[in-house]
Amino acid sequence: MNPLPEFRYTDGGAMLLDGNALRDLTVERLRAKLDQAGSPEVCLATVLVGDDGPSQIYVKMKHRKATEAGMVSRGVELAASATQHEVEQAVAELVADPSVHGILVQLPLPDHLDAESVLALLPPEKDVDGLTDRSLGRLVRGLPGHAPCTPLGVMRLIESYGIETVGKRAVVIGRSTLVGLPQMLLLGRKGCDATVTLAHSRTSDLIEVCRHADIIVAAAGQAGMITRDHVQLGATVIDVGVSRSESGIVGDVCFDEVQSVAGAITPMPGGTGPMTIACLLENTVSAAGMLGVSALTLS
Repeated sequence: MNPLPEFRYTDGGAMLLDGNALRDLTVERLRAKLDQAGSPEVCLATVLVGDDGPSQIYVKMKHRKATEAGMVSRGVELAASATQHEVEQAVAELVADPSVHGILVQLPLPDHLDAESVLALLPPEKDVDGLTDRSLGRLVRGLPGHAPCTPLGVMRLIESYGIETVGKRAVVIGRSTLVGLPQMLLLGRKGCDATVTLAHSRTSDLIEVCRHADIIVAAAGQAGMITRDHVQLGATVIDVGVSRSESGIVGDVCFDEVQSVAGAITPMPGGTGPMTIACLLENTVSAAGMLGVSALTLS
């Protein structure tokens, strides 16, 4: 059962979809499950290549939350000058290690490296970021596997805050294989049952498309593209886009404008970002179950 967060509201009256609060509840739930299961310990391993600042911060947060959830957290760090062979060898060693249940290769990799070749080494069971073609194929076909963490985090927010999806119209803005395409699949699959429109930079009259939506997921990476004019009264607006400005991190949604008309909205930061980490941990526990730790099948 998914944790139930405290319901809070913005100054404009929209329900605040608080990713920080839900992440912390998820960590507590996973910790309780791992404590109950006992040994063997569940291990999340990350591979970080280079010294990209945001990547280092993000990986550090992943390890901290994994530890809080009661997992073993293993980090492999390689220099920015690492060769393709060195990176692939590091990943292959983690794949072969039976004590490692989930592997995350932090992207982006330095420009001289072929990320697709590195990701191709990950078996679906250990691909806890859900990034490989085999993981995406499993999602398309409805087979057991790991959904990408950010779209899965959006679904956990929707589920935990009681947002109705059955028969509702949803618009996903952005068609990346990391967010947009899997988000469309998750919203439209049986059990969620939304009618989904996939919009993007070439969509004509985006305002009109969005104004018919009960749920908007903005994942285009264009700062402030979703304004009050895009949102019908009472719609749920979920901001996945991340842009960096002089004032800090901003999203695709003009929060101050939209909160006065939306029924529910995510903050930025503090909305979908924390849930990406929560779902990485959730996928890792699920991975341990796939790899034979039967006590760790998620309920």
